[in-house]
Amino acid sequence: MTRKAMYPSWKTRFLAIVRYELLWNIRKKKFIGVFILAFVFPTLTLALPVVLSTQPLQPNPDYVITTGTGLGGLGFFLFALVTVMNSISGEFESGSIIPLLTKPVSRTTVYLGKITAAFLTVLGAYILLTVYMTVGGYIIYGPQNNLQLVVITLLGSILSTFVWMAIVLAASSVSKSSIVAAMLGIGVWFGINIASGVISQLSNEAWIANFFPGNGATGTIISTTPQSISTGTDSVGSNLINYILNSTAEVQFHRIEFTGIGQGPGRITQIPTFTESLSLIAARSIAVAVIYILVFNFIAWYALKRAQVAE
Repeated sequence: MTRKAMYPSWKTRFLAIVRYELLWNIRKKKFIGVFILAFVFPTLTLALPVVLSTQPLQPNPDYVITTGTGLGGLGFFLFALVTVMNSISGEFESGSIIPLLTKPVSRTTVYLGKITAAFLTVLGAYILLTVYMTVGGYIIYGPQNNLQLVVITLLGSILSTFVWMAIVLAASSVSKSSIVAAMLGIGVWFGINIASGVISQLSNEAWIANFFPGNGATGTIISTTPQSISTGTDSVGSNLINYILNSTAEVQFHRIEFTGIGQGPGRITQIPTFTESLSLIAARSIAVAVIYILVFNFIAWYALKRAQVAE
């Protein structure tokens, strides 16, 4: 029997891993729960203004491209967590890693198959959410402008989610424990977002938060209609769209200072700290996201590659 007859091609082995992982993701009860919850949040975003408003809503032709998938940073993190939390560690915990690695397939192929399946899972979910928000926005706020930019929102949301996926995957692969991976992921998410908010609002060094995963620093687009934006990896899609629509815009950053304390009612004063171009913010958020994805995926792959498997 020839070698070709004995072993399937790399493509066949790779697709088998992808199919295996996709079925595992879809069957997870926690993924189904978060997927349902992900539709609840956008539904509330669409419905609450209608329910609570005492007057007819004014048309908003930019609603869809400014709202995106309707998830935000928390939604990106939750999708990342439930999709890959036990993608690698679950194999070790259940013992299925042993028969998996005894197949004629390398650990690199296993890892690439898992990453591809995670991408396809999130892509399918985000396409449904984007269509849902587009249709809902059109019904409630009327005809929408720049709908061709919706695909940028979709891709930006996936890139933002993959930052958290890489971090959780690294924790999962190194610890070989789904619980540890989940707790580390949640701790990192809360810690970084709290730190980013404090540094952004109370420090002269808000630029440091631009290099954290998550929200980053908060600034205001300088224009006739000022708009608040975040500079972090969770805002890749919205920053790109803002740049396309306002390519020469500048963003002003402020810190908060409390004055008059001890001398009567205190006041909160916003003090300008620095200004950056919107083009720099958009490019940097993409670059930082890609670096996090590459670094933490390398850590996850290397840990899987070197892991000892007991028979």
